[in-house]
Amino acid sequence: MSRVEILQVADAVAREKGMDKEVIIQAIEQAIQKAGRSKYGHEHDIRCHIDRRTGDTQLKRYRTVTPPEEIENEAAQITVEQAKREKPDAQVGDILIDTLPAFDYGRVAAQTAKQVIMQNIREAEREQQFDDFKDRIGEIVNGVIKRVEYGNATIDLGRAEAILRRDDTIPREHLKVGDRVRAYIYDVRREVRGPQIFLSRTRGEFMAKLFAQEVPEIYDGVIEIKAVARDPGSRAKIAVYSHDNGMDPVGACVGMRGSRVQAVVGELGGEKIDIIPWSPNIATFIVNALAPAEVTKVVMDEEKRRLDVVVPDEQLSLAIGRRGQNVRLASILTGWYIDILTEEEETKRRQEEFAARSALFIEALDVDDVIARLLIAEGFNKVEEVAETPIEELASIEGFNEEVGAELKARAENWLITKAEELKNRQSELGLADDLVSFEGLTVDQIIKLGENNVKTLDDLADLAGDELVEILGSDAMSESEANALIMKAREHWFADEAMPEDSPSA
Repeated sequence: MSRVEILQVADAVAREKGMDKEVIIQAIEQAIQKAGRSKYGHEHDIRCHIDRRTGDTQLKRYRTVTPPEEIENEAAQITVEQAKREKPDAQVGDILIDTLPAFDYGRVAAQTAKQVIMQNIREAEREQQFDDFKDRIGEIVNGVIKRVEYGNATIDLGRAEAILRRDDTIPREHLKVGDRVRAYIYDVRREVRGPQIFLSRTRGEFMAKLFAQEVPEIYDGVIEIKAVARDPGSRAKIAVYSHDNGMDPVGACVGMRGSRVQAVVGELGGEKIDIIPWSPNIATFIVNALAPAEVTKVVMDEEKRRLDVVVPDEQLSLAIGRRGQNVRLASILTGWYIDILTEEEETKRRQEEFAARSALFIEALDVDDVIARLLIAEGFNKVEEVAETPIEELASIEGFNEEVGAELKARAENWLITKAEELKNRQSELGLADDLVSFEGLTVDQIIKLGENNVKTLDDLADLAGDELVEILGSDAMSESEANALIMKAREHWFADEAMPEDSPSA
């Protein structure tokens, strides 16, 4: 190629590929210098430079002036003595540059040069694709299905290809080559075969973005999507909140005659969508999330992020939903564990809990049933709470005085001391580890019961499954969800140990 042709080819390829012309010229330079090394020897440091303005091509050999004892490559390194024959003032570190004559590359060298150019262009294209899409994570893109293999679809996005895995497609959705599809970019990674763009149609973010496209108020920020929970292809719940008190967020998302929500439903293959008003009051939010079921009572445990939701007997199946779908989606949407009870079940549970607490106070404090019930009515659940409460506060309970308050507090403290001594004696007898004994969340009786069942360390407790712990302690003492939460708490030190650097000094 002539000088002008080189620049013309570089310019044409750059336009065709949508790339920077400089990248193409650099690829041609690398190809020419590889051909030069093939002719003169690969051990030589041969470099090519193309003038960006005129297209002049120069091939040059570089040799570095090096002390004799450090020379490793005689073709690319030269001693000071040898260098002074060509350059009298040569010193160590200088570089001698020789211009090489033009030569006929030949068919093999030309083919090699072409391969180098194409490889460099492909690598530059991949890098540009990564740069183009790495900042587009979280966007919805349109593409055409190029091929489908084992349910995994390759999507042509125009200047790049993306992957829509089978797990990220909506169930019962049949994808065919040539179909146009919309999906959500959730990850872009650099890999050996080039940038990999991963798409999804099942994530909650995809639904949220679809609503943002259909509902201008969401796009403008007047209405905010607080949470999304999906059972892809079947049902979904989306919680919305309006920053404008005069605007109904649910009505805005539904649209005139349901036009807006139907557009999203159509894109998701008929997935039923419940649009729920978000509320900062978690109890109100839970009631909204369980719609269309009616809720009569909500009992919250903020420490465990658990709610007992009471519904009328005839509403139980509606609240739970088919295969537990309604309560599961509501739990995901709110971030709380939800336990659905009928009014009869709730009454029975409260009676059992009341009886168990009464029995505890009667035994520990040596009081009658009336005093035990008064303590429970005031919100006392554990003997520890009685021991930690000031006498004045106990005395303020209706029917109590300072003398009664002081006596109850003293009895509670004595009972705890007795239990601590009992645990200390049994700890040695059962071989219980200190980490299990000091672990918060277990009573003395529960720790002893664990030891009797060969659970002697915190690691032993962490190795248990929820149902195993319930079996040991009894279902009346702990539910399976509470057991699972306790076991996860017992495993926290495992993750803390993994997070510590190996070379960190031990305490």
